[in-house]
Amino acid sequence: MPLTFGFSASPKDEAAVNERLDALTRDRFVERLWARDAALWAGDLAGQAAVRGGLGWLRAPVAMTDALPDLLRFAAEAQQAGYRQVLHMGMGGSSLAPLVFERTFPTAGGLRLSVLDTTDPATILAADRWAAGARTLFIVASKSGTTAEPLAFGEYFYAKRQAASGDRAGEDFIVITDSGTPLARQAEERRYRRVFTNAPDVGGRYSALTYFGLVPAALAGVDLPRMLERAVGMAEACGPSDPPERNAGVRLGAIMGELARRGRDKVTFIVSEAVATFGIWLEQLLAESTGKQGTGLLPVADEPLGDVGAYGPDRLFVHLRRRGDTGEPVDGRLRALRSAGHPLIVVEMSDTIDVAPEFFRWEIATAAAGAILGINAFDQPNVQESKDNTNRLLDVVRRERRLPEPAASQTDGTLAVYTDAPGANVAATLAEFFRARRPGGYIALLAYLTEAPGTHRRLTAIRARLRDTTRLATTLGYGPRYLHSTGQYHKGGPANGLFLLITTDEPEDAAVPGQPYTFGVFKRAQALGDFEALRRHGQPALRVHLRGPVEAALDRLEDLTAAALAVTREFPAT
Repeated sequence: MPLTFGFSASPKDEAAVNERLDALTRDRFVERLWARDAALWAGDLAGQAAVRGGLGWLRAPVAMTDALPDLLRFAAEAQQAGYRQVLHMGMGGSSLAPLVFERTFPTAGGLRLSVLDTTDPATILAADRWAAGARTLFIVASKSGTTAEPLAFGEYFYAKRQAASGDRAGEDFIVITDSGTPLARQAEERRYRRVFTNAPDVGGRYSALTYFGLVPAALAGVDLPRMLERAVGMAEACGPSDPPERNAGVRLGAIMGELARRGRDKVTFIVSEAVATFGIWLEQLLAESTGKQGTGLLPVADEPLGDVGAYGPDRLFVHLRRRGDTGEPVDGRLRALRSAGHPLIVVEMSDTIDVAPEFFRWEIATAAAGAILGINAFDQPNVQESKDNTNRLLDVVRRERRLPEPAASQTDGTLAVYTDAPGANVAATLAEFFRARRPGGYIALLAYLTEAPGTHRRLTAIRARLRDTTRLATTLGYGPRYLHSTGQYHKGGPANGLFLLITTDEPEDAAVPGQPYTFGVFKRAQALGDFEALRRHGQPALRVHLRGPVEAALDRLEDLTAAALAVTREFPAT
């Protein structure tokens, strides 16, 4: 294999991992995995049926190699038809692998690829302006064919194309979905250019090496023959003939699963810039697969790398890099972490094409870790809760033409806070909120904001301050993307998180075709729906609403966060 893999840990942790590998050998785990033995993850008949219906990704590298001529032919035909760019519209598993391809291969030589996976109206309007700049092919991607966000995106852009092209609007659209879904039927009725029918036994987060990931990659001109060749090689290195201690994926899963059982359940990714988006894909794979039944692996992606003193004993560090991308100060800090006894995994890719075999390695590893943790790695029992809350709120909008929202508990200039237990002022409320942190827990920033560089820098600064002061792991998720990712872990994983949900008013908005509400209202309903779900699970959740310019309001939030943390230093975590 062109990739290198290294693992270092304390003698005690290494011994525990070796014992786990021996146990997997005795249990014939690798053989049973490839035989699709559902009892590895579920004891009940319904759970086992769900597992068997979610293991089709094991054959994806070979199956998609067989589909490669058709993919390449379709990509060539799209260019010959005059398309110059492609807008991929999906959520969660149907959009994150395309997002990796978009940002890892920005100049692959095919159509310009852009991924839309947010109900944020400013982002949708920017995508609309982008699509108007050149002839665009639109992809609507949803496994179930019923996912609300991509269906709304599809309706928005179909209405635009229909106004310009009439009955021929469907020629500019393709669909990726399972067989017989409502989206597939809609595509047939509207005479869309193509429907790619995915294998039904592949769950969304395991679909990177299926049509969901490879159709947009092919259109973008990514070198799929080399990519699939390496993915097949990784499948062989993870195959039934390789015992756990030599199995490229199962060994990784054994490390993660066993160390999580020993308290190191915060899998912290340090990813080199060339493949930075891979961490976002991993975030969904690990969190949604393992965050249930009060346990799980919390993926920590894009957290700034800190000094040794910023971290507690619950971390497992993973350094993903392209060969030649390393150097100081990252290497020095990694050496310090290793010297301090933190376990460290290093995966080195020969080039960016190696994201394909890494997709497969981490899918195998996640399945193995799930089995070690005693959970079903192929369901997502808590994802539906926030969706149901959102739908209920939108039903109110349909009836009453307004979104029900409570009054703010207190305000501080550009900030409004929503809580059942306000303090004397916003700083005091924040202090009381942070005081509720728990040892070995984490702090999640849930940002229903436009993902702009200035906004991201300020959120990252708040995140770093929280981590450095509390020594807790931090995550940052943009809504509604995180609902299809870490949202499962938030409700189903260990009950030791603090959730700071951030909303704002929309400076511009766009109507959702066929609905009596806008994308801005849709996005706010998603935020309120998840806030309600978190509180129903007894999770400490605080909503902060930004009023006026977002960056100025975030500056104020950082100042108040610093003041609140200064106070909470005097008190132990609860």
